[in-house]
Amino acid sequence: MSVILQTVNLAKTYNPGTPAQVKALKPTNLEIKQGLFTAIIGRSGSGKSTLLHLLGALDRPSEGNIILGGQDVFSFNDRDLAKMRRQKVGFVFQAYNLLLEYTARENILLPLHLDGRDAPKERFDQIIDLLGIADRLDHHPNQLSGGEQQRVAIARALCTAPDILLADEPTGNLDSKTGDQVMRLLRDSTKALGQTLIIVTHDPGIAALSDVLITLDSGTVVSVEERTALL
Repeated sequence: MSVILQTVNLAKTYNPGTPAQVKALKPTNLEIKQGLFTAIIGRSGSGKSTLLHLLGALDRPSEGNIILGGQDVFSFNDRDLAKMRRQKVGFVFQAYNLLLEYTARENILLPLHLDGRDAPKERFDQIIDLLGIADRLDHHPNQLSGGEQQRVAIARALCTAPDILLADEPTGNLDSKTGDQVMRLLRDSTKALGQTLIIVTHDPGIAALSDVLITLDSGTVVSVEERTALL
């Protein structure tokens, strides 16, 4: 199985050279394999979200680099980096980040429109069917339940056909039953669409679904476990 993303001595220090300096992520070397579900776990403050934001190029590292699809990500200027994110990486956040004035359909299609692209109808329909939101597309976020809003957020991330989907505690605002349903839909939809899924979580149930489990402690990767996911 090929490596889609690689970190090379990737590290992040906040407030360097000051009394408030924090080494959120120490030099890290990881290989993320294409098509697998990787979960990142660790205690609060262990560096999970910092690592995820760096993997998605939402933040620049203090040192090191990321190789995505053979490209040196942080060699790009800001404009090209933003384009790379739109085209190769999808994001799902705990807070959904939906625009209240837009319908579910408009929220889903927004990243494509910003990139000057149209959504292929076949792919759009496949994603909507996988997530079970075909009857909610003309509703605004305030007319949707938390679970429905998260499904819309997942559809938005999937619709751009990214190579990698990143999710930061995607079920954190949901009750356990809805969270389990959304998580399984997220895993199953990325598998069906041949995408690579990376999730930050504190939930052992979500971690149990993963193909690869990365454990962080105090900014250091302490273990990488390749396993058979529990279905």
